[in-house]
Amino acid sequence: MAKKVSNKQIIFKDYIQGFPKESDMILKTSIIKLKVPDNCNNAVLVKNLYLSCDPYMRSRMSKIDDNYVPIFTPSEPMSGEGVAKVVDSSHPDFRKGDLVTAITGWEEYTLIKSTQTHFIRKIHHTNVPLSYYIGILGMPGMTAYTGFYELSKPQQGDMVFVSAASGAVGQLVGQFAKLSGCYVVGSAGTKDKVDLLKTKFGFNDAFNYKEETDLNAALKRCFPQGIDIYFDNVGGEMLDAVLPNMKLNGRIATCGMISQYNLKQGEGVRNLLCIMAKQIRMQGFLVYHYRHLYPKLFDLVAPLLEEGEIAYVEDVAEGLERAPAALIGLFSGRNVGKQLVRVASD
Repeated sequence: MAKKVSNKQIIFKDYIQGFPKESDMILKTSIIKLKVPDNCNNAVLVKNLYLSCDPYMRSRMSKIDDNYVPIFTPSEPMSGEGVAKVVDSSHPDFRKGDLVTAITGWEEYTLIKSTQTHFIRKIHHTNVPLSYYIGILGMPGMTAYTGFYELSKPQQGDMVFVSAASGAVGQLVGQFAKLSGCYVVGSAGTKDKVDLLKTKFGFNDAFNYKEETDLNAALKRCFPQGIDIYFDNVGGEMLDAVLPNMKLNGRIATCGMISQYNLKQGEGVRNLLCIMAKQIRMQGFLVYHYRHLYPKLFDLVAPLLEEGEIAYVEDVAEGLERAPAALIGLFSGRNVGKQLVRVASD
């Protein structure tokens, strides 16, 4: 008979408006058998090791028509990118002991019934921390690679601005820009993060947007000749200030708009005329449509990691019970680097 174990879970309470709270998520414990049920063909049971906290998850907490990501189901476990170890499998491509990345539940154990919808993939290279597979070698890495290389098409000498630059994606965009021979400036929300951008990630310059009374003036100070590429993680007031500071034929990769996620009514942007007048190309993207590019990301980043030519900073919350606080912290800038939760040891 299959062994039964307790399974801690983070349950989504109900749909919300405004700023999320820890109380919107509930810690519960269920019981699970460490065996794939006999009636589940091609299923995989995994033990979760790391879970990813990402800003886009806020959109999954509200009942929005035509949402760009599937919303959470009230009274069910939350879910997101994770690193896990296979406990049992009825799928021919996966066996006990395999390390994988997948869309997993916010719980200790997850039964993955559809390997396609959960995007499960084996981890073959374990010479880097496993957590990197939901960071620099995972969705944030793919996001940075896609938005910068595929959409922004950098040229040597380009002037690059990155908002939310110390986060999971921004820290990589800045380093990709430097590797491409660009001049790069980042914005962040604390002095320590600004220092990190310049000392750890090699940004040419950085500023604390909370200390700037005039964002337009701050950008003119950093980019007297204008901006070629803006990698936008925040939207709102920062985007509005960037537009008149863009160069002719500038490119904007719209990755996220974290300044807007918790607002009941989104902020308007006044300087849209600049898109026409300066012939700016502004493009939004969803990284899931670019999964086929993953080999390119790996081939670029893996050697850089091995040679110590790229840095990656993580902010690790210990234990599943700390997942709600870790997620909420993203929206107040509490995290430094990629926010993740360690559920169990490697």
